[in-house]
Amino acid sequence: MGNDGGSIPTRRELVKEAAKDPSTTQLKETQNEKLQYYWAHCALSQKPLSLPIVSDSTGNLYNKDAVLEYLISTNKGGEDNNVAGNERTSGTIRSLRDIVEVRFNIEHDHENGTKRSTELRLVCPVTGKRLGPGVKAVYLVPCGHAFTDGAVKEMAGDQCLECNEPYSADNVIPILPASTADKDRLRERASRLQSAGLTHSLKKAPGSGKKRKKDKALKEEGATTVLDQTAGPDVSPSEVVPSVSSNAIRNEGTASLTAKVLAEQEDRNKRRKVAPNENLKTLFSSSNGAVEKRSDFMTRGFSIPAGAK
Repeated sequence: MGNDGGSIPTRRELVKEAAKDPSTTQLKETQNEKLQYYWAHCALSQKPLSLPIVSDSTGNLYNKDAVLEYLISTNKGGEDNNVAGNERTSGTIRSLRDIVEVRFNIEHDHENGTKRSTELRLVCPVTGKRLGPGVKAVYLVPCGHAFTDGAVKEMAGDQCLECNEPYSADNVIPILPASTADKDRLRERASRLQSAGLTHSLKKAPGSGKKRKKDKALKEEGATTVLDQTAGPDVSPSEVVPSVSSNAIRNEGTASLTAKVLAEQEDRNKRRKVAPNENLKTLFSSSNGAVEKRSDFMTRGFSIPAGAK
């Protein structure tokens, strides 16, 4: 019956085969299963996708109601209160400006003319292909219309094929990207938008205006400090002109006039520094202009006899 202590198995009897790295075929099958799941389920709530569907800067798909619930819970209890949601969204969703509603075309049931209730069949409005794991799909920002990648490349242009809204090539977002190149491009795009004070939907990021005002105030304060340090004791602050490079001015007439004004101001400052100050000169000169004997406070008013040695 076993387990009676009569047999002691060896390692080679227990370990038949050593662990092997998955093959390319196995990796593709795993990736395909993952794509099939996320094409049909919300990446945040893990529930089946239902309209309206939104996407973030990484190309993941979410139910809009799940994103709203996530944002409400985050605002109430803080980000630490929703750790699972932060991990599933990778911290890319902080407000509604970080998502774009993806406008899919839904395939209708030709028999009764109604939409299929059990499953969303998303199709490209140009090619008619079904969007899913086997087809590379993209959507445009800011309008959100979804197409196959081939349709967007063939219909080369800068306007959406559905609503004629203009877009740039950088704002063509792949849905659930699988290649490393697409993921890297999306990360670089998000970084550029963040540095420009914009969100994924190309709207201004919350607080970006205050940040720009603060930076402007700091720059003005720094310029004022530099002017105070460069101004001499005889130069009033109103007469100090900040140094402006005429090379930065594109208009030739304005550039020449600016250079002339700066040169005159520099000559005026040099003359003011070299010329003696009359007010200071009268303080240290004799009233009558007569040459006085040199004396100090120790010898002034006293005379030393000639015979005193």
